[in-house]
Amino acid sequence: MSLGDPAGIGPEIVARAWDRRNEAGLPPFFAVGDQRSITAVWGGPVRRIASPDEARAAFAEGLPLLSVEDAGEIVPGQPNMPGARCSLDALELAVGIVRSGAADALVTGPVSKAQLYAIGFSHPGQTEFIAERCGIAAENAVMMLAGPTLRTVPITTHVALKDVAQRLSVDLIVAKVRATERGLVRNFGIARPRIVVAGLNPHAGENGALGREEIELILPAVEQLRADGIEVQGPLAADTMFHARARAGYDAAICLYHDQALIPLKTLHFDEGVNTTLGLPIVRTAPDHGTAFDIAGKGMANPGAMIAAIALAAECAGHRAASALAT
Repeated sequence: MSLGDPAGIGPEIVARAWDRRNEAGLPPFFAVGDQRSITAVWGGPVRRIASPDEARAAFAEGLPLLSVEDAGEIVPGQPNMPGARCSLDALELAVGIVRSGAADALVTGPVSKAQLYAIGFSHPGQTEFIAERCGIAAENAVMMLAGPTLRTVPITTHVALKDVAQRLSVDLIVAKVRATERGLVRNFGIARPRIVVAGLNPHAGENGALGREEIELILPAVEQLRADGIEVQGPLAADTMFHARARAGYDAAICLYHDQALIPLKTLHFDEGVNTTLGLPIVRTAPDHGTAFDIAGKGMANPGAMIAAIALAAECAGHRAASALAT
């Protein structure tokens, strides 16, 4: 688990997840980051480890920590450039550990994109950085938001709403749905996933009266995917896709832009939402919230999403292991 920005709530929610490890049934995990970011917000035991193979034995005694230092002065709620560098170093190390097979899954703490951009970070977010480090093209890595009753995938993420339509293409939609379908099989153990694709325009375009993206982009992509044997429906009107009866009819909803995917997920599962990346050779999850600098160090951070991210990482790693044994 990379701790994220040292001044954010990442260190606190990781530590509080360790506090609740037994009641939540969490598997052994270890943190990667600066120990001072934990001790600044938590009085529990930390056990420094020199390598991942020491984590399991240390887990019962304290939160195992693989140290990445030099975060500069750490003041909860006050991010700085050294802290951003530390968060990036911790992420880089954690990705390498999981890629090497020394850990089963990666859980990433929240980072500040503004702080990372200020030190020269050139990726839209952690998802794209991890995909690159794993040798995966950006269009083949899928950000899925998962909660107890809903999974959503935004085809475009951190782009202005006015730019969404021009970013879309038949090939991009097809690639994202295929990666989602493979991820649902591999990480979630769903033998034949059911997928729906939202329309971009109100009422899915009203047969072209409210926009032609559904006719020219989404429907051709859906037809191509169906021809490949994927169980997919769409384009569907987004305003009727997320009520309880609708959610019972699919395993994942493909959305066209960031808020179309995140608003329903956060409305239903704000404290349980998990960001997971499909299409990678490793399992990666993250709590679906940010650094929350305004409450960092005040004892107010809810560790629910971090606990859910750890639990989902273990579940996905288990499905992958079972699949590997079966083959």
